[in-house]
Amino acid sequence: MTEAEERIRNDLAAQIKEPVRDLRPIPEGHSGFSYWVELEGRRGVLRLPPPGARIAGPADIPRQARIMAALYEQGLPVPAVVATSQDPVVDGRPFVLMEAIRGERVEQAIDAGSDPLQLASSAVDVLRRFQAVPCSDTGIGSEEPMPLEGEVSRWTWLMERAPSELTGQAPRLAQRLLEWQPGPMPPVLVHGDYHFGNMLFDSGRVAAVVDWEIAQLGQPLLDLCCISLSHISAEAVQEMYGADPDDYRWYRALTYYKYAAIFGYNLMLHRRGKRPDPSYEQRTDTILGFIDQGVRVLA
Repeated sequence: MTEAEERIRNDLAAQIKEPVRDLRPIPEGHSGFSYWVELEGRRGVLRLPPPGARIAGPADIPRQARIMAALYEQGLPVPAVVATSQDPVVDGRPFVLMEAIRGERVEQAIDAGSDPLQLASSAVDVLRRFQAVPCSDTGIGSEEPMPLEGEVSRWTWLMERAPSELTGQAPRLAQRLLEWQPGPMPPVLVHGDYHFGNMLFDSGRVAAVVDWEIAQLGQPLLDLCCISLSHISAEAVQEMYGADPDDYRWYRALTYYKYAAIFGYNLMLHRRGKRPDPSYEQRTDTILGFIDQGVRVLA
């Protein structure tokens, strides 16, 4: 255990008033600030914002805790919040400690015999349950819903900072998205990153949805299109949900644009040494491909 991890362990123990027997970084994902926490007879997951980060957006750990606590109270599949604080009390940072969910990653579930269509069907069912929660009961009910123009602008800001050799077609796609956007539907809770990688499965069904760091109030089809990024076709997901085909095409194109922007922005941070993560060097073809697919979907 490093000196920093020892400090985190001691601060957390003081907050929850029980011994923390072990604390280890979780290797999955790319945030680098999630930890397995071994308590007496149980295991938890600790999340912290990056050191020195402004507590806003993805670094707003207390906001994530509010969302999960609100959803868990209504019987939805999210981790229970064991303890949280908005004050800088664990290594000078706010924190949330969640229960550790017993479940499999998507690759493990498929290797164990689960059908990807079954997993997707469960994900769609759970999505409908999230979307049925009144906005006032989501933990972020006081926030304004994100309009579609704002959604495109949000990812354009990232795209403009991605390596320019990868984003030549991006302005064309952004323009089409702005010109052809569908009519708005009543806002719902949006996870924002609702793909298989942010789900745990048990016996072919979603056991928990994790990583609520970019959640918001917004349009229902935003999350639906994320499911089709891997293991299953977009058409199958559209049919499961019963989405309007024309609207769904637009949201698919936006989803390609969004993830190309996220990967490109993180690649820029890696290359500048601000957030080293060599895995993004392997995603250059994905960035190019997502932008091209978005253009084709709206052709």
